[in-house]
Amino acid sequence: MSNLGNFVWGIADQLRGVYRPSQYGNVVLPMTILRRLDCILEPTREQVRALAETEPRPEILDVKVRRQFGLHFHNTSAYDLTRLKKDPDGLRNNLIDYISKFSANVDVFERFKFENEIATLDENNRLLIVVQQFADIDLHPDVVSNAEMGDLFEELIRKFAEASNETAGEHFTPRDAIRLAVDLVFAEDSDALTEKGVVRSVYDPTAGTGGMLSVADEHLKSRNPDARLNLYGQEINDQSYAICKSDMIAKGQDAGNIKRGDTLADDLFAGRTFDYCLSNPPYGVDWKSSQEAVLAEYNHGGSYSRFPGGLPPISDGQMLFLQHLATKMRPVEDGGGRAAIVLNGSPLFSGGAGSGPSEIRRYLLENDLVEAIVALPTNMFYNTGIATYIWLLDNTKQPERVGKVQLIDGTSMYAKMRKSLGSKNRELTDEGRETILWLYDELAEDKRSNTLTNDQFGYWTITVERPLRLNFACTTERIEAALAVKALKAVDHARLRETLESFGAETYTNREEFLRDLNPLLRQHGVVLTTPQRKTLWLALGVHDDNADVCCDKNGNPEPDPALRDTENVPFTYDGNADGVHGRDTTIASYLEAELLPHVPDAWVDASKSKVGYEIPFTRIFYKFQPPRTLEEIDADLEDRVARVLDMLREVEA
Repeated sequence: MSNLGNFVWGIADQLRGVYRPSQYGNVVLPMTILRRLDCILEPTREQVRALAETEPRPEILDVKVRRQFGLHFHNTSAYDLTRLKKDPDGLRNNLIDYISKFSANVDVFERFKFENEIATLDENNRLLIVVQQFADIDLHPDVVSNAEMGDLFEELIRKFAEASNETAGEHFTPRDAIRLAVDLVFAEDSDALTEKGVVRSVYDPTAGTGGMLSVADEHLKSRNPDARLNLYGQEINDQSYAICKSDMIAKGQDAGNIKRGDTLADDLFAGRTFDYCLSNPPYGVDWKSSQEAVLAEYNHGGSYSRFPGGLPPISDGQMLFLQHLATKMRPVEDGGGRAAIVLNGSPLFSGGAGSGPSEIRRYLLENDLVEAIVALPTNMFYNTGIATYIWLLDNTKQPERVGKVQLIDGTSMYAKMRKSLGSKNRELTDEGRETILWLYDELAEDKRSNTLTNDQFGYWTITVERPLRLNFACTTERIEAALAVKALKAVDHARLRETLESFGAETYTNREEFLRDLNPLLRQHGVVLTTPQRKTLWLALGVHDDNADVCCDKNGNPEPDPALRDTENVPFTYDGNADGVHGRDTTIASYLEAELLPHVPDAWVDASKSKVGYEIPFTRIFYKFQPPRTLEEIDADLEDRVARVLDMLREVEA
């Protein structure tokens, strides 16, 4: 593969001067696709041409070609790459004729705007040499497998991305990560791996160049050659879509199952569900361009939309794709489905109780859709070194997994690469992948694997109140503070100042007594205040005082002090609660009694403000305590360093 990649990359040298390195892909990628399709068509080319002469109706021709030759595409042109290079003078027009005569499902060259590139190459005397060199490469599937072809495309994209300082990782996912995701989604489907003639479907809403779909297809066929996997995908990027679609065509898949478009804004497989779903959506990318359509769907459909848990912040759309996959799994009544999605750490914990991310986690966990989460090694992806995780979803869990989530720490299961590829300098080894699969299959409990119930991720954020205790006085400092409050701006300041200054400097520790003396004085001086203004005034004249009387409302209940207001997170499982969200009142009461009242006896919980939250504290669960060095070790280290510095100074002085 390395030699083939270098050979194809070497052809790009012919473009130097005419194209910038970042533009080489505009020619090399479509020409590689063209040669691949050219090689596949070669054995039956003449028969298809003859058939086309007798059948002018394209839709009927499509059916006949599929039935007679097993091909899901065809070309009715009189040309191929070998014939094209024999006519240098007519090469430009003939090549355009060739790419225009593919069956309608091959729209990949339009996505590359390849006719424009043909014109540019021709005008700069590069077209013939490029066609000649590609015509000499044999890219037939019998020579270059689909897996190798996928690797070739990824290698080319990576090099083009490096040349333009772009991020290749936006286009595809490393194969080692894909293989693990695919292994996990197939892990529970023993029929697909053994039953003869079984048919399954797999869907990727962020298909990229088709790596996940290809690996899924290879995996199933390697385990069960008699099985068939129908591949479906949607991709927004033109070039990635073109590569993915051509790859699917070469595999004999239905090209109509690969669609181009914005998945979040327009689900081109609306109403369809699948046996398996796979995705590696972009991390930390906003969804502003899809916002109008997403909001319309959510507001119209709510829990029946593709986003039943809610909406995340506009700055990151990962959790929209997470929900999208959850709703694209085949329904339970039809046999159920599974999904694997690669995400960064944010969806595990971002957002507090009641926030969009927390509500999405709540939906997934309360509906028991999350089966496992696997932490991958860092520096595994081409464009980022951050921590990444595979979420495994299942709507028909095995009995031993119902109500539980298995967390697997695979961060140490990697090998260093001899040569970095962008940010990727580590790869998940076969041994590491097998270990993760073993931990998953066995539902193991050790330092690398931990299984928790769904309730263990839930908590209530409670609002803890303490009574308002103030002392009141009309000192110069407090009067000035009151007059500076915006809410009292409309009041006659001169008259209000005169009134307050005449009140005296006595300090009151009871609000009712203070107001009983202040209010008549305000009326006497003609100061008229609304109820909100009156409250603003006494708050400005008051100062917190633990020894003051509690301020109570008209019903005799203590009023809360906003300055002392606090929040606490109470785990669902606190004090042995086994009723989850339904055990709220008794669990919060137990928490208040044991954790708060011994320290703040006058505290209470405002139940109306309690919120449900969910988070998955992956790092905390697998945290390994590293004891600090002893003082003796630190002192010895410092003495050693000081001695070395002194030795160097003596050398300088000498």
